[in-house]
Amino acid sequence: PELSQLRRKEKGLEEKINQELNRILQHNRSMLQDPVITLRNGRHVFPVKAEHKNAFRGIVHDESSSGATLFMEPFSIVQLENDMRELLSLEKKEVEKILLQLSLSLAPFTEELGENVKILSHLDFVFAKAKLANKMDGVKPILNQERKTVLLDARHPLIPKDKVVPISIRLGDDFSLLVITGPNTGGKTVCLKTLGLFQLMGQAGLFIPAFQGSSITVYREIYADIGDEQSIEQSLSTFSSHMTNTVQILQGAREDCLCLFDELGAGTDPTEGAALALAILDHLFQKGIRTLATTHYAEVKLYALSTERVENAACAFDVESLRPTYHLLIGVPGKSNAFAIAEKLGLRKDIIASAKNRLGEEDLHFEDVIADLENTKRLAQREKEEIERYKAEVESLKQRARESTKGIEKGREKILQRAREEAAQILREAKETADQVVKELRRQEAGKSSALEGEKTRTKLHQKMRENDEALSSTMVKGPSQTISLKKLAIGDKVRVLSMHDMVATVTTLPDKNGMFTVTAGMLRTKVSAKDVEFIQHKEKEKPEKNQGKVASIGRGKVLGISPEINLIGKMTADALPELNKYLDDAFLARLPQVRIVHGRGTGALRKMVQECLKKNKHIESFRLGEYGEGSDGVSIAFFKK
Repeated sequence: PELSQLRRKEKGLEEKINQELNRILQHNRSMLQDPVITLRNGRHVFPVKAEHKNAFRGIVHDESSSGATLFMEPFSIVQLENDMRELLSLEKKEVEKILLQLSLSLAPFTEELGENVKILSHLDFVFAKAKLANKMDGVKPILNQERKTVLLDARHPLIPKDKVVPISIRLGDDFSLLVITGPNTGGKTVCLKTLGLFQLMGQAGLFIPAFQGSSITVYREIYADIGDEQSIEQSLSTFSSHMTNTVQILQGAREDCLCLFDELGAGTDPTEGAALALAILDHLFQKGIRTLATTHYAEVKLYALSTERVENAACAFDVESLRPTYHLLIGVPGKSNAFAIAEKLGLRKDIIASAKNRLGEEDLHFEDVIADLENTKRLAQREKEEIERYKAEVESLKQRARESTKGIEKGREKILQRAREEAAQILREAKETADQVVKELRRQEAGKSSALEGEKTRTKLHQKMRENDEALSSTMVKGPSQTISLKKLAIGDKVRVLSMHDMVATVTTLPDKNGMFTVTAGMLRTKVSAKDVEFIQHKEKEKPEKNQGKVASIGRGKVLGISPEINLIGKMTADALPELNKYLDDAFLARLPQVRIVHGRGTGALRKMVQECLKKNKHIESFRLGEYGEGSDGVSIAFFKK
């Protein structure tokens, strides 16, 4: 309450000060340099012209650099300002008093509060990591103990998503030293930084923006010499600054460390620089230290070509557009493309020819071999990416098929159990009806009823039996009418799967030792036994046996062999519409749960006609376009009402 009272007094006093300041401003405007109120040393002052300092009653707190303006506090607000200072001092003491009381009341819980701060800090860090991972579309890297790093389609997080080119880079599996070569601004340093940054992110528990399956290890130390640290104050040249860093790295690097070098040996005589680079890299290689280095030196390229567990890599460059593609090709040394770039930029051809003549025949041949290797590697990389894409698609389809098979098996058992229960109920009702009819006949016979009454009773009995037969035919799973010989079964045979609403399928594998074989229908693939299938045979050709105790389903002869798929590609909409309507009716009678309608992409006319037809069909519960692996928007999947 005391703090509240002090602040109310401050507010009232502040209003008085403002009113007095505004009054003075209005009555003394001609004496002021500018009609404004400002602060000096925490006091309200007016910018008074120097010639009016005696006329303006107040205290001088400051003056302008020219001396033409004096900043004066009017006498009329001095006491008000002093009162405000006193209130502010009292408020500060009251706040400190309250904070002290709060601190004393919380003192017994110091340890608990400390633990809570640690927990909150950890939670804040976890949520920050999750937010960053979501923003970067990051994945959890796989940790390995083999001291290898494998990054798949890695995207540097500081490069915008619409501009970044994913790179795949690895180190430590087939080789422990990777040398990246290529033209300037080709992406060599970005590759170097990407590997180092992703290693640090993974070791810090962060997700990395790369493809699933990327793997990292845990290094004790990660050393890097990147950039130009030349210093005028320390008299350090480019070479000296690089060499200073390199010396420190060599002193601390161990087998469980990672070393990154950008332009190793640069900034000095090329011959000596190449020799130093080779010696440093070979020293690290012999000690088993994982190393990634960028360079322009041909000697280093040859070292990587001729040494086991040392590999070249190149950053691809488009000579036509004079722009780097930023794709990393492992296994190929980079080409500098100096002559091609110079020619594209307009350098005279005779000068370029003279430069080529100054190179030895072996040097020119080496550059040509590198170019051929680069083209071959690029083609192989594209084919590999295509294969990986197909493998991922096949794996996705296999997974979906496995899930569908599990669902079908569960559904099949439920349907069989329900059919048995319904059949038993129908038989019980039939028995009760028969008992009632027998009693009625006996009663009529005892009462010497007319023959006409007896005939009516028999007719009633036959009608009830027909109803029971129809109910049985709709609930019981139909047994095979033609037993399949496993020895005669061949791949490609068309069969009807009885437990799946007489679905038509194709045999794709021969029976195993348990008599089980695989059939497919559209995207569906499942295993069945010989007892659960029969060869497709139209009902018109079958001779129903009398007194067999089993009645065929209504219209079953018409719909035997209905495929779960219809292909309308190449047909006019006027011809395809009646064919589609007839197919949907037949499929509904065949009790297919769903059908696949292939209409293609084309102009979209067939797809529009199919969707309009499905909307109007009373038997269709829902429909959708195909998903990835089903034909995408070239097919429609329709689901019948149950």
